[in-house]
Amino acid sequence: MFGSNSTPLGALSSQQALELANLYLDNAYNISDPAIALVLCHDTKGSLSHAKKVAGHHENQVVNGRIATAYIDLGALLKHHRHDIEAQTIYKKAEKLG
Repeated sequence: MFGSNSTPLGALSSQQALELANLYLDNAYNISDPAIALVLCHDTKGSLSHAKKVAGHHENQVVNGRIATAYIDLGALLKHHRHDIEAQTIYKKAEKLG
């Protein structure tokens, strides 16, 4: 199904990557196992990074605002799991977007 040099995430638009990030976040909030929640946080971070990269400066402020909001939610979740330093890094990414 996937070529040897392709990644499924690389084929997504910024809005699709943002939707995927929000799915990861929703699941991370609802899972009781903290180890799985942190894996989902990592996946969220990767999807948001891709969304931001694909959006670049060409997307409108609404899309960038939605990405920033997802970063804030991710930061809150990381802080909840006592990953304060990583949460601060994520909050800074949100600030840069808007």
